Amino acid sequence: MESCITVIGERDIVLGFRLLGIQHTVIAEGKDLLKKFLEVFENPQCNIIIVSENVKNLMDKRTLRSVEISSRPLVVFIPLPGVREEETIEEMAKRILGIDIGNV
Repeated sequence: MESCITVIGERDIVLGFRLLGIQHTVIAEGKDLLKKFLEVFENPQCNIIIVSENVKNLMDKRTLRSVEISSRPLVVFIPLPGVREEETIEEMAKRILGIDIGNV
């Protein structure tokens, strides 16, 4: 089974990851961003989704909770360049792995 890393988001985010060699990318904004994200999220071949943090604002609470606790695919929300990051690495590890690495 082939696995993939997919980046979904605004042009600035996607182009940066393309330069790093990520082949599976989708440029999308607004409601199209949520639609494309959900299509990739339901794809069993996708292991990691790197997505614009803006998609969180478009999700209902149930969908967001499902995405946040998912380990396959693992979803990493990233802010647009110049926008303050809301979730720290420690918070992300606790949410995804259930462990507190802040005291290590």
